[in-house]
Amino acid sequence: MSLTGDGLFYALVTVMVAAVLTTMIGWNTVRGPRPVRWLARLIMIGVCQFTAVAVVAVWINDANGLYTSWNDLLGRPDDQAEAVSTAPEPVRFRDIGDGVLGVDYRGPESRLRGRVLVWTPPQYRRDIHGDYRFPVIMLLHGVPGSPQAWLKGGRATSLLAAMMRTGRLPPAILVMPRVDPGVNTDCTDVPRGPRTATWLAHDVPRLVTTHFRALDRPSGWAVVGDSTGGYCAAKLPLQYSAGFGTGLAFAPDDFRGDPAVIPSRAVRLANDPVRLARTGAPVSLLVATGGRDPYSSPANARALYTAATPPTHVAAPLIVSGGGHNWGTWQAMYPTAFTWLGAHLSPPRKRSVPTVPQVTNVPGVQAAASQCRSGTACGRGR
Repeated sequence: MSLTGDGLFYALVTVMVAAVLTTMIGWNTVRGPRPVRWLARLIMIGVCQFTAVAVVAVWINDANGLYTSWNDLLGRPDDQAEAVSTAPEPVRFRDIGDGVLGVDYRGPESRLRGRVLVWTPPQYRRDIHGDYRFPVIMLLHGVPGSPQAWLKGGRATSLLAAMMRTGRLPPAILVMPRVDPGVNTDCTDVPRGPRTATWLAHDVPRLVTTHFRALDRPSGWAVVGDSTGGYCAAKLPLQYSAGFGTGLAFAPDDFRGDPAVIPSRAVRLANDPVRLARTGAPVSLLVATGGRDPYSSPANARALYTAATPPTHVAAPLIVSGGGHNWGTWQAMYPTAFTWLGAHLSPPRKRSVPTVPQVTNVPGVQAAASQCRSGTACGRGR
């Protein structure tokens, strides 16, 4: 049975109700010596508590998109997490509902495989904008987490779409990739290990610009993330300024890195956003966090702000007093944070040389059919 969805949740609710009824009916009918009766009653109480906790845990997981499979929950790599074959694979997007397309994609450069979700704004599908390329906002989830976290906990497609309608954000393609395909590396290329930074900075953008009418200039790409994804949103533009012009980090992890994730001190230093901010990358960054966030302190945000050397621009940190490490805190910062991002993100632009675009290999999906016209691929790789 799948870890996500209604099946497991309602099965556990049924078991919980049955456990409570059994305890109520059988409490005074237990026979035997007193120690046996007390042990039986303790077991009944324990089963009730366990099933109740399981119901709540499954509901929280499904609501926030934390774990998407049993392997994910148990810390086991997916069988297809990494690929060793260099043969190209067909890309087939599938409609997963609410205007979101999904694909399990193997990056040709990193050789990592992960889930990528894509949402396009209503303007993308209008004929009047058929010759326009759109900016891209890449949304990176925390760890544990999954691309669905930005759909469920973050409510990105509804809240950000509302900001696009009011003009606070330009109409943009939302891209939600897996940030830890196989294993978490804090979005880092690990020597002789997973090349997660390459997956996010090269493979995913190439997928998007090939199959969607996406801008292929740094000013048209922004990285946004929460928690571990926030750490990645701060460092990836600094490391790959030729691809990303803007970064918005919600409650990023400690910029000094996590030794449990990256044991090598040299690798952690090389990926420290505070150190990278002194290298003069032409990007704009903003850190937003809660004043009482136990995992992302205001001091962490201020360290990046004070370290920036032009042309790197780091805005004054956005800090909500009393906010914790949760979607409620981050959503309260959406209006200010994403308005800032919108001011740094290129609007949709008309192509100078019209071509006939297409999304390839999306069989039977009406939403995908509107992404591009048939004939050729939408854009060039990146």
